Amino acid sequence: MQSQGVFISFEGIDGAGKSSHIQAVADAFRQEGRQLVQTREPGGTPLAEKLRELVLHDAMDPLCEALLVFAARRDHLQQVIEPALARGDVVLCDRFTDATFAYQGSGRGFDLAVLSQLEHWVQAMPDGGLRQPAMTLWFDIDPGVAAQRLASARLPDRFESQPRAFFQQVHHGYEQRALADPGRFARIHADADLPTVRQSVLDALRQRGYLSGAAE
Repeated sequence: MQSQGVFISFEGIDGAGKSSHIQAVADAFRQEGRQLVQTREPGGTPLAEKLRELVLHDAMDPLCEALLVFAARRDHLQQVIEPALARGDVVLCDRFTDATFAYQGSGRGFDLAVLSQLEHWVQAMPDGGLRQPAMTLWFDIDPGVAAQRLASARLPDRFESQPRAFFQQVHHGYEQRALADPGRFARIHADADLPTVRQSVLDALRQRGYLSGAAE
């Protein structure tokens, strides 16, 4: 796999702690001599970052929200993700399309069929397939625990300030995506202490062959 690009996404509800582990994964890949790109969604390009600010802070209906997220994703794919994979880099992305189905689909209650159509338009590849991460690390945590973590965090955005019931729906959305594509998802129990969760993340990457060495 050293000569091939690898696309890995990090998913989970707000408060799951996934962002705390991305740098450790990046360091592990760099120690093995890999070139990598760390990015996020919505965002990752100048245009996508502008759209991110709108999505996170401006009031809008669910359709507008979904369209902006996929517009940002299209630019992100064209400008960052696809070129990096073509170079043989590792791409570590904080959220991708699973988040859209979990947040806009399950959380907002938006039509999953419409999201699926947008997914096929935006992520279509020349061979007829869809661009998806090779592996998705899902930081699974009880929404109540995540809410306690968020209570002491920074000023919340439009999503972080949602009630617990919203995050329960988002959690359900992630469960459905994981059930539909179990070969891609690695479920990380994120309510453990940070060193335990980090070890679980690195072990999962080793088990899939993306990092060398046996899982501990």
